Amino acid sequence: MFKHILIGTDGSELAQKAVTEGLELAKCSGAKVTVINVTEPWVAVAPGEIAMAFPIKEYDESVAANAAQILSAVETQAKALDVACTTLHVKDQFPAEGIVETATQRGCDLIVMSSHGRRGLMRFLLGSQAIKVLTHSAIPVLVCR
Repeated sequence: MFKHILIGTDGSELAQKAVTEGLELAKCSGAKVTVINVTEPWVAVAPGEIAMAFPIKEYDESVAANAAQILSAVETQAKALDVACTTLHVKDQFPAEGIVETATQRGCDLIVMSSHGRRGLMRFLLGSQAIKVLTHSAIPVLVCR
């Protein structure tokens, strides 16, 4: 079935559903897992006046600490299920791009991620990383809602 599953997480409650599903699938199929947390470039998060109040060094430290906490929790969960798990924090990329690029580079044969299921104006304003991954990935994608 699957040999290498990439699971994308932002640490949210919804993303945790995808983590749990992906780890269970990996356990059932004997696959190894790479869990990824992608953080956007500082300029995308802090434009204009906000950038002066929140320096890049503090942003980098903050996102690194947050990613470490998220990925550590997933490692613990994978260990409890006896699933081989590697974690990775990808900095300065947009989530969809980081997920697709990493899955391709690491030879993954499935991407597992969550979707907020936003529609209409909210999807237009906030975008959909799941849709972007689905449209740009040559690798199958399992979207958990």
